[in-house]
Amino acid sequence: MATSYAIVESGGKQYRAEKGASLVVEHLSADEGAKVSLRAVMYRGDTEMVLEGDQLEKVKVEAVVAEHLRGPKVRVFKYKPKKGYRRSAGHRQELTRLEVTDVRLLTRKPAAKAETKPAEETEAKPKPPARKPAAKRPAAKAKPAAKAKPAAKKPAPRKPAAKGKTQTTPKTSTARRSSSAKKD
Repeated sequence: MATSYAIVESGGKQYRAEKGASLVVEHLSADEGAKVSLRAVMYRGDTEMVLEGDQLEKVKVEAVVAEHLRGPKVRVFKYKPKKGYRRSAGHRQELTRLEVTDVRLLTRKPAAKAETKPAEETEAKPKPPARKPAAKRPAAKAKPAAKAKPAAKKPAPRKPAAKGKTQTTPKTSTARRSSSAKKD
């Protein structure tokens, strides 16, 4: 068993990485034989243990992509009784096998990778000449307003029934007297 190991994260899952170990993780886009660096979430050495974020940046876990493979077939079957509904499907997860080559704690924080730019881009580019204030433009001519459409006619409000007279309801043809008419 290795003297130091790290818990690394890949594809939303965590794996125990030791020097010389083989990990099967979710598919990585790197080519076979390419070196990949894994993000450590914990490190355990001979004498020290690192759990804090700023110290974890010093942990270096490197691996080489050994091969790309596919996991076992998972069969999916959907069924609803008495409805004639049956669906069958299968799924094989794309996986990558990694061979861990190095797990160690650096003595100092690694330098941020600076992007190297060609000499042409690093030279100071001449600034474009400052714009002169634009002369005041004459106000744009106003467009004639569109002709107003006549307003839609609203239905006339209902007139209240006079006291003592009967009203007919639209649903029935029988006449009913209002409560105020009965009192008279």
